[in-house]
Amino acid sequence: MPRRVSLFVTCMVDQLFPRVGLAMADVLERLGWEVEFREEQTCCGQPAFNSGYWQEAREVALHFLDVFEGAECIVVPSGSCTSMITHHFAGLFRDRADLMRRVSDLEPRVWEFSRFLIERAQVEDVGARFEHKVTYHDSCHSLRELKIKQGPRRLLGNVRGLTLAEMDIPEECCGFGGTFSVKFPEVSGGMARTKIDSIHKTGADFVVSIDSSCLMQLEGALRRAGSAVRTVHLAEVLASR
Repeated sequence: MPRRVSLFVTCMVDQLFPRVGLAMADVLERLGWEVEFREEQTCCGQPAFNSGYWQEAREVALHFLDVFEGAECIVVPSGSCTSMITHHFAGLFRDRADLMRRVSDLEPRVWEFSRFLIERAQVEDVGARFEHKVTYHDSCHSLRELKIKQGPRRLLGNVRGLTLAEMDIPEECCGFGGTFSVKFPEVSGGMARTKIDSIHKTGADFVVSIDSSCLMQLEGALRRAGSAVRTVHLAEVLASR
């Protein structure tokens, strides 16, 4: 079994939450995987794609194909970016048989981080310790397109000292939705407020998710509400000792 992985850290992690990428690398290296970071990487094209700029998204996606050519496994700390690559690249290149072949070859090599740990590395206990009460937020793309539900919870269940408290609406959207939060700020804010009410009911110290974009939305809403609850990516929890 190959023991080498390439990290695609995503725009959000690269620009705003680099600690998430470092935490992911730390966990993978702890488990014996050789980690590489291809510095030419940029974006998966999702912002342009979601805004209707498909030609621009194609250019970015083609760069992704070139950068990760030959990578054995590509691990991503984001459900939404993983979904973009594995579910929507094909739509961008459906009129190019040569590129469709490259996309088809790429798709099975791209893994969301938690799914990689459980299904590829076949590990559920990474030796983490995080002595806090947490609640888990199901991000929309990971849940609805990637069907990721129990995996992150199983990983959290093996973290020493951690108590997982479920929200009454764990699957409800946080209101971010990429450009949705910019185009419809009042609706987005209302959705976030509903979500943090649910978070507070759990008595958790932290909200955990596998998407930094959701956590950014929730962190902002929590701070505006004067809440002591903070957000943390799954990779950061699993990297804690």
